[in-house]
Amino acid sequence: MNHRHPRRFALRALLATISCAAAVVATPTALAQQNYPTKPVRMVVPYPPGGATDVIGRLIADKLGAQWGQAVVVDNRAGAGTTVGAENVAKSAPDGYTLYETTATHTISASLYPKLSYDPIKDFTPITLTATIPLVLVTTPKIPARTVDELVKWIKAQPGGASMGSPGNGSVQHLTGELFKTRVGVNTVHVPYKGAAPMITDLLGGQVDMAFATLSEVTSYIKSGRLHAIALAHDKRMSAVPDLPTFGEQGMKGFTGATWFGTFAPARLPPELRDRIYKDIAAIVATPEVTKKLEDMGAEVNNLAPAEFSRLIDAEARRWAEAVKLSGARIE
Repeated sequence: MNHRHPRRFALRALLATISCAAAVVATPTALAQQNYPTKPVRMVVPYPPGGATDVIGRLIADKLGAQWGQAVVVDNRAGAGTTVGAENVAKSAPDGYTLYETTATHTISASLYPKLSYDPIKDFTPITLTATIPLVLVTTPKIPARTVDELVKWIKAQPGGASMGSPGNGSVQHLTGELFKTRVGVNTVHVPYKGAAPMITDLLGGQVDMAFATLSEVTSYIKSGRLHAIALAHDKRMSAVPDLPTFGEQGMKGFTGATWFGTFAPARLPPELRDRIYKDIAAIVATPEVTKKLEDMGAEVNNLAPAEFSRLIDAEARRWAEAVKLSGARIE
């Protein structure tokens, strides 16, 4: 044995010991991520059951549950323009057992609510953007208007203006309605609901005059004549309602509005776990069965990866901040 360098051998032994200890410490975390999930996963949806977000969330949750061999339970936490559900997720552990299925409304919150207990950007981990659905302006059949011009004339003829529903304060539908009101110069009273389902119920019953709604939520009512579609807030017509013209076709160039549906987790979710969840959701969405279901809802399938989704969120936050400023909307 070579005894000329005892310090060198001692140092090597010490480094080997530290390396082994580090491997032992790292192994449980690596194994936990490798075996994920080992218990039920909660998917928070910030709207009541029945709306497009809930439908898409449940579709993904059911398929993930079958793939993972663990239940993915949808937890509907509605209220305050998605902020009730978002706050719950922001305060949850970033361990992959709390997911968040939400909409573009999430990026609007920072501009609308001056006293949020969380940061809509910094306190979440973007995982994937699943789909985008354009908005459509619909009215109750009692309103004798079939075009944008006819509707504007009808609203101006009403002593108190008209009521405009939305699935919640600060939602994309709410802000699009405010922009419409500003653009055409009419008086509308905003009527917020705790989600799309109760809003549509009141539209069908005539308790509210009109609303911007996601195409998926009202297509069947448009086709049955229970609601009248005025215009599609998109840059082109959609196959779900091929006879419905866009706002651009009716003279309102550049007037568009859509909501997207994406999956988040609390901030500081380990990147390896984020990528695993993204790949599993993306594989589900890419199947012909799920793609068809989304397209039948009037959706454009996106399936964006985390980095692309993050860039979209930053752009959306800036866009809607400008819309909030232009509309003057503010929620205390």
